[in-house]
Amino acid sequence: MSANDPVDETSYPAHWEADVVLRDGTTTHVRPIRPTDRDALQNFHMGQSERSTYMRFFAAMERLSESDLTRFTQVDMVDRVAVVATTMRDGAEAIIGVARFDRLEHDEAEVAFNISDSAQGRGLGSVLLEHIAAAARERGIRRFFADVLPQNGRMLSVFREAGYRQVQHEEDGIVEVTVDLDPTEHSLRVMAEREHRAESVSMRRLFSPQRILVVASLTDEPTPEELRLAKGALASGIGVKGDEPVYVLGMSPVQIRDAQERHGLHDNFVHFASLEQLLDSGLTFDIAILAVSDTAVAPLLSELSEIGVHGVVLLASGFAETGQHGLALQREAIRIAHSSGIRIIGPASYGLFSNAAQPPFNASLAPTRPESGTIGLFTQSTAIAVALLSIANRRRLGISNFLAAGNRADVSGNDMMQFWLTDNESTSVGLYLESIGNPRKFSRIARRLSRRKPIVVVTAGKSGYVVPRGHAVSPTEAPKKTLEQMLKQSGVIRARNMHEMADVLQFFAYQPIPQGRRLGILASSEALAAIAAEAAQSAGLTVTDQVHVVRSMDIENNLQGALESLYSSGQCDIALIAHVPTLGEFPIEAATQVALAAAQSQIPTVASVLGLHGIAPELTIPISDEPGGSNDTTTSSRGTRAFSVPAYSTPEDAVRALEHVTGYVAWLEEDHGSVVYFDGIDKHRVEDLLKDAPNGLLNQEDTATVLAAYGIKLWPVGRAHTPEEACALAEQFGYPIALKSTAAALRHRYDLGGVRLNIASSEELVQDFDEMVNDLERHLGSREYVISQGFDIQAMAPSGVPCVVRSQEDPLYGPVIAFGLSGDAFDLLDDVAYGIPPLTATDISQMVRSVKASPKLFGYKGLPLADVASLEELIARVSLLSDNHPRIRELELYPVIVADSGAAVVSARLTLGEGQRKDGLRRAMTSAN
Repeated sequence: MSANDPVDETSYPAHWEADVVLRDGTTTHVRPIRPTDRDALQNFHMGQSERSTYMRFFAAMERLSESDLTRFTQVDMVDRVAVVATTMRDGAEAIIGVARFDRLEHDEAEVAFNISDSAQGRGLGSVLLEHIAAAARERGIRRFFADVLPQNGRMLSVFREAGYRQVQHEEDGIVEVTVDLDPTEHSLRVMAEREHRAESVSMRRLFSPQRILVVASLTDEPTPEELRLAKGALASGIGVKGDEPVYVLGMSPVQIRDAQERHGLHDNFVHFASLEQLLDSGLTFDIAILAVSDTAVAPLLSELSEIGVHGVVLLASGFAETGQHGLALQREAIRIAHSSGIRIIGPASYGLFSNAAQPPFNASLAPTRPESGTIGLFTQSTAIAVALLSIANRRRLGISNFLAAGNRADVSGNDMMQFWLTDNESTSVGLYLESIGNPRKFSRIARRLSRRKPIVVVTAGKSGYVVPRGHAVSPTEAPKKTLEQMLKQSGVIRARNMHEMADVLQFFAYQPIPQGRRLGILASSEALAAIAAEAAQSAGLTVTDQVHVVRSMDIENNLQGALESLYSSGQCDIALIAHVPTLGEFPIEAATQVALAAAQSQIPTVASVLGLHGIAPELTIPISDEPGGSNDTTTSSRGTRAFSVPAYSTPEDAVRALEHVTGYVAWLEEDHGSVVYFDGIDKHRVEDLLKDAPNGLLNQEDTATVLAAYGIKLWPVGRAHTPEEACALAEQFGYPIALKSTAAALRHRYDLGGVRLNIASSEELVQDFDEMVNDLERHLGSREYVISQGFDIQAMAPSGVPCVVRSQEDPLYGPVIAFGLSGDAFDLLDDVAYGIPPLTATDISQMVRSVKASPKLFGYKGLPLADVASLEELIARVSLLSDNHPRIRELELYPVIVADSGAAVVSARLTLGEGQRKDGLRRAMTSAN
């Protein structure tokens, strides 16, 4: 295809399409331009002001000529590329922004932008720059040039604030802009911050509705499922708290009255029999709850956008989980929604609510909302949503906001975490995840959120890889430990089940953060005290001398003195109260005394009292928020709040929660540092080498070149097919040398005759060569075949600890870095640490130290200390290499000999494939499968 040929369907880069959230929380669709966009482009141009047209073309142009329309819409997507941002207007797709580049030299291009007047100030220019830059890098463009009028301040600021290395120079009344498209630490940070602001605003709009619409079936004969969903919605108390009525579109008055009689609904509702009646009312809505069948969703969405709806809760299932037909319905619904500025919650969603919004609202199927509080909750499964809210109600946990994403075709846990980053009402958050569609983005956001508030996660199944039908998740080849270590790396607390998640959240919601791991115990029996102490020691807590046994827990029977000793000793960072009454119940006076002592001391306290669970009234007292007022339990409601000691079913449950809490505190106290970068890396050299290389194993010469570009030196190696060739190479490298089989299964197997080490002379080399041929003949077949494969000759590396460093491109996680000590620990015992780039110096340090065999690097039983700093630098360089080049399917450095000075990469295997990252260098919303 020549540079002037129009793009056809086979060359249309569909993977450039993406839905994006803009600065104001609305959405747009970005895609490559098409020849069929002529009319839309002309309408876009004619809708621009004269000033905007002049800024783009440096001249007044009322209309684009036919030749201009052809030139702008018929591009080859290689040397001439254009992308457009679109929205839905009057049921048709309209262009609101254009970005294009034309190649000047082999790696340079001229770029131009044109943003609709109606879309100015929404961040569309920076979005289009990200997307056109990503397309340019894919086509080998490394530098943009642009001519901009000095008075076009908006466009100049887009370039200036993008974070790329750029230069602006004014000459002859034109500002010449040069932009280096290589991503920088600053540009990545800018992109992530803009993504966060946009997605946070989008979610904040969902959590601040002023008017909610329930959409029931518009047909004369609704299906039983439609009726069930609609009546369930009306029965749940959906609406905005206050005088606002419930608005219903669809259903008949008879059906609504039936729902009222059956469920005791209030009669403050407004009914619209048809869309026309609703549109004529002049009312606008923020959220629409759709209790309609799958086929009715898409036609409703564009109509709902006309009345201001920016969030839709899809209660019905029947989409991607049912097969190709349902997947097509879901894709169409998402396409219309995002083009109309609407976010979708669902399908198969239980909805959302907020106790913290002003005013509070309920857009869920929950018949009653839990008490107001500071815990944020997210779940994917509707069934789990019901269970979680039931747990919250039973435990009296206070919830700030809640969202159940169902099949999360759009709104996901990542969106909620972006919201919680700026939500001051939620001080701890819990997520139930059936799948993680974009682990790299999840890790990036979670790491940031964890520094501000604790995140507790439960995954479906121990592995976390249970993917229900309807969820858009790439397959994964990563080991099961990858998810566990990714969560740990991000500071996320992983609970085993919902009850354990509630155990941890109730501590964070109602107790201060502990300042250490010293635990004091007050129990009603020696047995309870022993159980608590044993569990605490196993959990890594330090049990102090402050272990008190007060048998009856009567205030008169030494309880007061035990509490004073426990809390005033200065030996406790945490207190555990355990009581099982052998006769009667836990005295109310004793419970009050425990809560009062805990509140006065501000030492985190947990309780395990038979019959009490969660936030029990018996362990809750009012305290004053005023300075010096925490001791006064008789203050008026003005300036007071409730203080609770959370209760657990068993001492072991309480200690398990404390183990999670103290582990999180330790993570907070660590210096996580910043992502590791190195000067002198030649990224472009690698890009040029890999660009045209075929998939499969890369040859040793090119592998060495790739590694050298990232500052990794591959130990010299030569290939010999005869003893004479082996001796010549040995003379070149210098004795002693190593002789190795080239067979992948044998090259590290000394026990199978695949390796000879420390060969000191030519005579010894000739003898070993002949013996190795004989040994390998038994494993590989004929002698002629063994000789034809040849042997590798290398100078001996300094003695040290042999390790393995591996990077593997996973369809779900992207690059996964693995580290371990070579041998049985790595191959048989799975003693391997994993990390997801980008990695900080702290991440890498923890990876090295987390493998059980790592003491061998630190002088175990008299071994020399290894140069761990050189090893960590090597892992960091491998991390950067794999993160920057998705075509690297697998890179294995094996063995890496870590000596007392330096780390020698003795062997490397690099395999290429087609890489397609989910979390690339552009902003994009969740795929609709």
